[in-house]
Amino acid sequence: MDALTPRTEDRIAAADAHDNTHDDTNLNPETPSPASSPATYFDALYRHSDDPWHLREGWYESRKRSLTLALLPRPRYRNAFEPGCANGELTFELAKRCDALLAADLHERAVQLAGERMAAASQVRVERRTVPRDWPTEAGPFDLIVISEFAYYLNAAELAALADCIASSLTPDGTLLACHWRRPFAEALESADTAHALFDARCGLARLAHHDEADLLIDVWSRDARSVAQREGLL
Repeated sequence: MDALTPRTEDRIAAADAHDNTHDDTNLNPETPSPASSPATYFDALYRHSDDPWHLREGWYESRKRSLTLALLPRPRYRNAFEPGCANGELTFELAKRCDALLAADLHERAVQLAGERMAAASQVRVERRTVPRDWPTEAGPFDLIVISEFAYYLNAAELAALADCIASSLTPDGTLLACHWRRPFAEALESADTAHALFDARCGLARLAHHDEADLLIDVWSRDARSVAQREGLL
């Protein structure tokens, strides 16, 4: 993962570069730059592949999903929201534990792919939304909100707005999970650590779990501060 991060690899693929290096100086002039709009950046990625982050086949992503699901403190949720759902690989796994799940993405192709992936799951809706601007207040409140590989694309003001939306939308027993790649990449406006620190400070929740690796950061918060053992009556 150190030699070629997922997102550097995707910038190269999107640019149709003619070698295997990840130096930005070798990118095609059509490569989305950090100054490009999010829509332009994701358009380039999805033109190249329906799975630009290798969510289906990569061990890193498979392991990360397993960690994400294992860190959720409850076996089942009534009403969940997953913005930035991409092609729906995590959505597919979350749906097994949710009575209702709203997944959203800003990119039309991602919404189409996730919708196809979840077509047989009647409890799942997939919508095109730009979050936090199009926060689905009408669909809440939520007892699970999953912010996965999404927050670092937001600027400081948008991150603050996202945290406020989360805080106002969680049920009294609600869970927030955030999971993000920690390595720097050109399109990131904020780091994973910065985003998670803001959620910790601004959402008014108790942190239940913290998973920290060089590549990956996962945090889980809840309005219910009890541990999993306490919830099960083991303590």
